[in-house]
Amino acid sequence: MGSGGSLGCRRYADAVTGPPSAAEVLADLRVVAIPLRVPFRGVTTREVALVRGPVGWAEFAPFLEYADHESSRWLAAAVEAAWHGWPAPVRADVPVNATVPAVAAAEVAAVLDRFDGCTTAKVKVAQRGQRLSDDLDRVAAVRERLGPTGRIRVDANGAWSLDDAVSALTALAAYRLEYAEQPCAEVDDLARLRVRLAALGVDVLIAADESIRRAEDPLRVAREEAADLVVIKVAPLGGVRRALQVVAECGLPAVVSSALDTSIGMSAGVALAAALPELPYACGLGTVELLAGDVVGRSLRPRGGHIAVPTAAPEVDAELVERWRAAPDRVAWWRARVERCLDLLDDRT
Repeated sequence: MGSGGSLGCRRYADAVTGPPSAAEVLADLRVVAIPLRVPFRGVTTREVALVRGPVGWAEFAPFLEYADHESSRWLAAAVEAAWHGWPAPVRADVPVNATVPAVAAAEVAAVLDRFDGCTTAKVKVAQRGQRLSDDLDRVAAVRERLGPTGRIRVDANGAWSLDDAVSALTALAAYRLEYAEQPCAEVDDLARLRVRLAALGVDVLIAADESIRRAEDPLRVAREEAADLVVIKVAPLGGVRRALQVVAECGLPAVVSSALDTSIGMSAGVALAAALPELPYACGLGTVELLAGDVVGRSLRPRGGHIAVPTAAPEVDAELVERWRAAPDRVAWWRARVERCLDLLDDRT
């Protein structure tokens, strides 16, 4: 906790029921803008709105380009966290992976050094303006750093065509990939890709991310046998309970991931990972390391490759919030966004 003290909260068990009003959600709204250590998918500064309810603090942080309909699910997740709390955990800690942005191969070691004890790495590939050779060099550098027993997964964010995905994964398979995350944008192409890779004898599992979290029908992937596992993010699905339901209905192994969250937002992902009946893969919940700062005094960072499941809601540090405080016009923008998304939540209710 910083020397300025915390903006306090109550424990998870003190949850209340009922949807909050706009006045309640906006009463303690704080907006921060935290630079990233390195650019990540074109983002150089992460803007986040923090809200407080009876249970504690929560994060509302859909990316700036997301429309209100999609963003309203992120607000539903924040309302769950701050007003209702989460299901009880079934494990005390969660294994996490390192995340390697689309950096040059020479920068890989410095990135991995920030993820204490992580033996699994997710590597961004298919970055606009880069070539497959850049991806191969980056993955090779990760393999060299992690050694033969380390696990490597790649994430294309749906950027490859079907043919490009076949070519790229055939080449990248030489580095013994754990899986490839969202290699193609369309569910149909994911299903075709699995068939084509199998026919070529390329042993790479396919994970669905955007086809789950940005889809109106997140179960289509399972029905059409388009993936071997699913990547689940709490906020885009509307909360921990909804995410648990999606995992159960998909019937596929799940990896819990984050979306460039502060430790406040990250705590929701940790709560989901802690509540899943099975957790066969390391989770993408170490991305606080990619931010140049945080809003809590003790960040949710991996220690020995794991994050300990908090026993109480994390407390926001007043000094850190002030340090990263967004400009007044950005605060007004986020307040208006919250109000619009609340209207959509009321319609859904």
